[in-house]
Amino acid sequence: MNNSTISADEMPNTSSNIPYNSSSFSAKFYRLFASSIVTVTFVFLLNVYLTYWLNWPSMLEYFSQLQWFGLEAPRKALTEQAMQLGWWQTLSYVAAIMVVASFIALTPNRQLRADAQTLSALARYIIRAAFWAVFLVGLADMVISFLRVEELLHYFVSKETIDSIGRPLERGVNIHYPIMGVAMIIALFTRSLGFTWLALLVVIAEFKIVILSFIFSYEQAFMGDLVRFWYAALFLFASSHTLVADGHVRVDVLYAGFTKRVKAWSNTFGLLLLGIPLCWIILTMGMWGKGNSINSPLISFEISQSGYGLYVKYMMVGYLVIFSVSMMVQFCSYLLSNIADLRDEPELESPAKTPAY
Repeated sequence: MNNSTISADEMPNTSSNIPYNSSSFSAKFYRLFASSIVTVTFVFLLNVYLTYWLNWPSMLEYFSQLQWFGLEAPRKALTEQAMQLGWWQTLSYVAAIMVVASFIALTPNRQLRADAQTLSALARYIIRAAFWAVFLVGLADMVISFLRVEELLHYFVSKETIDSIGRPLERGVNIHYPIMGVAMIIALFTRSLGFTWLALLVVIAEFKIVILSFIFSYEQAFMGDLVRFWYAALFLFASSHTLVADGHVRVDVLYAGFTKRVKAWSNTFGLLLLGIPLCWIILTMGMWGKGNSINSPLISFEISQSGYGLYVKYMMVGYLVIFSVSMMVQFCSYLLSNIADLRDEPELESPAKTPAY
């Protein structure tokens, strides 16, 4: 045997032509870490809804009742039913991580880039659903507001219905929420990044204001509300996609000259120290309590001072939730991609065949 000959099994696993060992403990840990952040984020939002919309006891109240972590017992003890609900909320976080761990255990050879692609697809779905929601809700609310201003609603619905849609809570629950559900279904069957059309919609809405105001001397509050409603969505919803396309502004004095590996280290530290924590700060500061800056407008269905404008101000506050969640998911995807670069993981051979949802 020629001693200078090296077998394929003995060669270093650095070439993209050699199957990559993605079943190592470190690879599983990275997958668990990134995916757990995403699942815990969704469980947090679910528990916020259960606590402040359905009046379940919060986890802190549950922990206080048990006097865990040095918390003092509440003045009014929780009922047995409330304790059970608090236990279920606490268990939901553990269950979410266990589900992720089970998936990783069942797919030990799945690459980091495959998980990154799945998370990126999830972020795109969130943005698509949000686009269709603001597009359809904006149109529906504009029509309703126009008919109310011109006193034409009585030709289509009863007086009781007119009074009902004039109340923010009932319009939100009976009109906006069903439309949001339809938007989520539409987003499942459309793969284009619909938010890019918001730029055109904003231009059309603003053009309509100019024509109607300066030529026909007709201007109503809902016209300006629609422009702000769509423009705010364009600004916040585009952030996740811009991250995918590497379109965010960078200070390239140093970064542009980095090698691929140094860029990956830079991105990884930036994501762990700045990106992901920022999203959590927005969510926790805005949704930790009932009166916090995000929860309060959402719970009260806050509207603008103009009674005949769009009833969507509370949804514009919700944009911060969409921004934070979509960026959180995309940050985790980006994190896995950069860790894959650091581990010299080869690119996916057939990216299109990797499950997107």
